[in-house]
Amino acid sequence: MAASVNFTGRLRSLASGEHPVPITVPQTVTHKFLSTISVNTFPCAKDSCAGRHGSRLAASMNNISFASPSIDILQAYYNRIKGVYGDQFPSKPPLKFNYTAEYLPLALETPRNGTLVKVLEYNATMEMVLQGTNVVAGTDHPMHLHGTSFYVVGWGFGNFHKKDPKRYNLMDPPLQNIIAVPKSGWAAVRFQAFNPVWFMHRHLERHLTRGMEMAFIVKNSPNLESQIFPPPSDTSSC
Repeated sequence: MAASVNFTGRLRSLASGEHPVPITVPQTVTHKFLSTISVNTFPCAKDSCAGRHGSRLAASMNNISFASPSIDILQAYYNRIKGVYGDQFPSKPPLKFNYTAEYLPLALETPRNGTLVKVLEYNATMEMVLQGTNVVAGTDHPMHLHGTSFYVVGWGFGNFHKKDPKRYNLMDPPLQNIIAVPKSGWAAVRFQAFNPVWFMHRHLERHLTRGMEMAFIVKNSPNLESQIFPPPSDTSSC
């Protein structure tokens, strides 16, 4: 693990005259977002499942196990359909503990279940720190963002600390759309918000389907040319 992370951690954008960094790396951010990413469990009636302590396996971001809605979030947002999702996805972990401790209390294993999103203003600059935890079982997590790429500005082992941003690479970080958060570690990315709805998830189906995912909603731009238009009235539904 250490060898792998040290190798990928040395990746850089070329940032030369012939190969410039395609988008300016955000030097300041309007939104800071820290999310734990965890393997979890949900209890089963009479311990009837084959998972840990008769439970079924789950996964979460910031202790929210994502429940896929029956109506897609983009449609619900632009058609103002209520009850499909909540817009209060937490900007920091609702539970504070030693995320990378070897042994953690069983009480931390059960997350909330819900469909929550994070709402951003158009062109907001975002810093997202993904903090791995050892809840149930620690492992590395390849996290993928739809709709845009991000700059990987930092990473480390252990718990993210307020001093870690001093070591960020804001000069020539690599531009990616997936980052492997190391086991018992964290990764920090920055990006600019300009697409309407982005899906963030663990890039492995078993954890994705168990709830290690969330979505960003980006508001329309004041500029008409940067707004999304509703589908034509004769568009057929899926």
